Amino acid sequence: MCTSLTYSTKDHYFGRNLDLELSYGESVTITPRNFPFEFRKVDDLPNHYALIGMAAVVDNYPLYFDATNEKGLSMAGLNFPDNARFFPEVESKDNVSPFECIPWILGQCETVADAKKLLLKINLVNINFSEQLPLAPLHWMIADQTQSIIVESMTDGLIVHDNPVGVLTNNPPFDYQLFNLNNYRHISPAAAPANKFSKQLELTIYSLGMGGLGLPGDLSSPSRFVRAAFAKLNSVSGDSETESIGQFFHLLKSVAYPKGLCEAGDGKFKYTIYSSCCNVDKGIYYYTTYENSQISAVNMNNVDLESAQLTMYPLVNEEQINFIN
Repeated sequence: MCTSLTYSTKDHYFGRNLDLELSYGESVTITPRNFPFEFRKVDDLPNHYALIGMAAVVDNYPLYFDATNEKGLSMAGLNFPDNARFFPEVESKDNVSPFECIPWILGQCETVADAKKLLLKINLVNINFSEQLPLAPLHWMIADQTQSIIVESMTDGLIVHDNPVGVLTNNPPFDYQLFNLNNYRHISPAAAPANKFSKQLELTIYSLGMGGLGLPGDLSSPSRFVRAAFAKLNSVSGDSETESIGQFFHLLKSVAYPKGLCEAGDGKFKYTIYSSCCNVDKGIYYYTTYENSQISAVNMNNVDLESAQLTMYPLVNEEQINFIN
């Protein structure tokens, strides 16, 4: 499971929670402009936009969970089981495997409009990375500084949705998630909502926050979508960098998975392995992990972006505690 969202103050931000039952040895990974991206069926990209994001690097290939390119275009893949469908090759299309989708899009596109043009030609082809790493059933959110879209490859083909809320979770498909917000139109951040129950009955405001009564609190994908959308669209923060990223991580925490609350079988539990927030204007990737709630940061512009070698930063997983006395 997972949640991804966008956020804007003075700058623009993109990030996600990765909710799984195990880690894949992911690291913050910078792919410079001259790292040779090789693809199974489409032409390689020996030169492309530089990327920063979270990836599991296997055989020197960055399998990105989420990434942002140097132009500020961002993309995240989220679990979409039972709905995702990938297809045989189609001669007239760009046959891109889902594990190649993030570098294929972010390597070539500056904006969502550019991505939409590329998506018109894409067939997401059913080719595994390897026998040990079969394809994950994914859908994707793509965002720039002004808009976002959702990409879902299902039985009836590739569908691209405009995303007015800048949020994505998992099942069911995005059009249902968006429609489902209609069921919560009565929710508000009001401290003292009006009594709509009956004019014949005097009802008491006994607590702040009663405008949010009925907001779902469980960990299911539809509930997280509603809660994340409500939190994001009503969010208030200052526009400094620390205030902005601090608020972003608070939004992600509102839909995070503590260990023990979501069984995954075999005695395992899904939990929020990491949370990320990228300032897409400045190319700074912030993250926390389940074990370490201190925010760590990597600036893509502090490495040689003309290089041909990946730069990887292992995650800081040990809790950092500031002892006051």
